[in-house]
Order: sequence, then structure tokens, then C-alpha cells
Amino acid sequence: MFISEAFAQAAPAAQGGAESTLMSMLPLVLMFVVLYFIMIRPQMKRQKEHKAMIDALAKGDEVVLASGVLGRIARMGETYLHVEVANGVELQVQRSSVVQVLPKGTFK
Repeated sequence: MFISEAFAQAAPAAQGGAESTLMSMLPLVLMFVVLYFIMIRPQMKRQKEHKAMIDALAKGDEVVLASGVLGRIARMGETYLHVEVANGVELQVQRSSVVQVLPKGTFK
């Protein structure tokens, strides 16, 4: 009476199936490329620089540890360093805990 009858419409024919799949994946691929250049690549560069700094450490270098402690390298081992933080006081730390090598004469 007052309600008109509804008729189902036929679904439109699918066109360009492979092309539409490629276009739907394009934003995801684009996001990964941007993520790589903004986050992953700079992090790998920092890791490479840190490894080179750790490998170049020598006895007598003045360093800053990850905890913020300043000291001078007294003895070196394969994986550990002995860092002198005061006269007669040495800390044994892992090589990877060295954050920065200071210029000579900074630590007294």
C-alpha cells in the first residue's frame, strides 16, 4: 500500500582485477618505503657508527658510559673494559655500554 516494493540490483561486472589488486597494495608498499628511509636506514647507520667507535677504543681513552659515568679506560678485554672513575676506583663494564669517546683532557 504505502510501501513500495524494493528490487535487488545486479552487481556490476568486475573489471581490471589484477590492476585493482595492485592499486590496493600500492599504499602499503609506499608506507614501507617511507618507513625504511625515515626509521630503519638511520638506525642501521647509527649502529654501524657505534660499532666502529667500540672497535676503535684504546687504553687511556676518556669515555662516557650509558649510565652517565665519566671515566678513563684502564684495562681492556674482549668484551669488558675496566674504567677508572676516580683514583684507585675501577668499574668493570661491557664494551657496548660506552656511549661516547671524549676528547683527551676532558676527564681529570
